[in-house]
Amino acid sequence: MSTCATASRDAAEPVAGTSATARTWLLVEQTGPWGTEALTESHLDPRIGRALEAAADGTGVRVALVRRPGRHADCHGAPARRAFLAHTAPNRSWIRTASVTDPGTLPHLDFARLGSGEHDGLWEPYDGEPLAFVCTNGKRDRCCAVLGRPLAAELAASGAEAWEVTHIGGHRFSPTLFVLPYGYAYGRASAPLVKDAMASARDGRILLGHCRGRSTWERPAQAADLAVRELIREDRADAIDVVHSAPVPPPDDGGDDGGEGTGEDEGTEKEAKGSRHEDPASAAPAPPAPPAPPTTTASPAAALRDAPAPTWAVTVAHRDGRSWRVMVQQRADGTPAPVGCGSPLGRPARMAVLSVRSLA
Repeated sequence: MSTCATASRDAAEPVAGTSATARTWLLVEQTGPWGTEALTESHLDPRIGRALEAAADGTGVRVALVRRPGRHADCHGAPARRAFLAHTAPNRSWIRTASVTDPGTLPHLDFARLGSGEHDGLWEPYDGEPLAFVCTNGKRDRCCAVLGRPLAAELAASGAEAWEVTHIGGHRFSPTLFVLPYGYAYGRASAPLVKDAMASARDGRILLGHCRGRSTWERPAQAADLAVRELIREDRADAIDVVHSAPVPPPDDGGDDGGEGTGEDEGTEKEAKGSRHEDPASAAPAPPAPPAPPTTTASPAAALRDAPAPTWAVTVAHRDGRSWRVMVQQRADGTPAPVGCGSPLGRPARMAVLSVRSLA
């Protein structure tokens, strides 16, 4: 049976620049089955799930449920559940953990402070092995269950600190996971790759192969970070930082279209799936106009197709003082593929790195 993961792999869809975005993660243990919207469709009280969603909205904190690999029986009456808080910014990464007896207290955390990287001494520091979180929510997409659960089980059997996690995006790149403390995500992962990624994280490094990006940043910046890393072969997690990222106005607005010459450090185009297309802004109603002669106008679909592709200028810095300007463009011109199992064929948006220019 064809799956979205098979179609994406056959289309050679790049994975770079596709990580879920979260400066800080709140991961709460919840045994038993998960629904499509796990926070409100599991054995966690849905009122608590809705309160967590509301509290985290716009703060840079992403909330997800986790559970140990294996059978998914609900441990009714368990006196406590494990919870993790993790901030992923370069040179400011941390993990805090606690045994939570009342999940109803979690929505009252200071999400704004947590999203900005301040834990204020909350809970206990986690100083164990790197943590791997494998997406296994089959209710969201069957690829996550079919491919993710065996991977999580194999990792757990090997003694790794592995957890199953609810939706983190990118079903078609299953098995998908992210590794803490640095928050780099991986797609189309295998057990040997994940073990290498966790060993690298132990040494403060990442793997470049199969890497989707660091969750700290939005997707254009994720793609830029990985493009520079590939160019200079840098795998130290905190050696690279994104110091600025901004949309580039279309050429008609007098903006920079990213076409200026590049220096000797220019990289070849590196392409990756990015965030979904934004809907066109709705225009305010205009006053009635006098009748005009009939004209031929483009259809809405044609107008979208002909619109300038969203482009970003991203400044990436190395701890040794070097920096680069990376031009990243969102495109939807790849091989048609479904974004998830059961979805129609489409051209998922991706991030294309147009140029990497060394800055003086």
